[in-house]
Amino acid sequence: MADRLDFMRFEAESPLVIGDVGGMLPPGKQALLGSFDEEVPGQFEAYDLIAHILGLGVVNDLPGALIHARNSVREGGLFMAGLPGAGSLPALRQIALEADGERPAARMHPLVDNRAGTALLERAGFSRQVVDSYPLKVRFSSFGQLISDLRDHGLTRSLTSPVPPLSREWLARAEDVFDTMRDDDGKVTETFEILVLTGWR
Repeated sequence: MADRLDFMRFEAESPLVIGDVGGMLPPGKQALLGSFDEEVPGQFEAYDLIAHILGLGVVNDLPGALIHARNSVREGGLFMAGLPGAGSLPALRQIALEADGERPAARMHPLVDNRAGTALLERAGFSRQVVDSYPLKVRFSSFGQLISDLRDHGLTRSLTSPVPPLSREWLARAEDVFDTMRDDDGKVTETFEILVLTGWR
């Protein structure tokens, strides 16, 4: 996002930045993930830039959240968001599928791909929509560390529908599958696809 803003030479005078723990984006009104409610209307045309990092991937009503964001952007303003895309976590998906056996469960919430991201921006009323993605590769030495990192980042299952609990037997099967996926260094590479949405008011 910072590279894109620099390339566009867009100088925001009243930005709203959500989830920028590294301080890479323009200074302005800051909000932390979890403290900002994306699903309620914000101030009308209050910002010339809204930059949202990762939080939109787990909202209940993503189309509604994008509409609220557009209404909070001034005419000629810019909206940007980064969130996990549909190509994320292929290794974990395979592990869960094999550990579930003959009765697979919906253990991960649906994620947005590039085409759906463009459609969502258009539906929300943004113009000049740009959606792209890039892979982030992370190597894990244990299945437990993978799950722990997902929990630390709030990226575990957010569906309200019930699923079978993770029993000790399920975890043992999952760890066995994880072990079969280790590379020569004894680690498993997981992929996070980061989807970046950009739209103008």
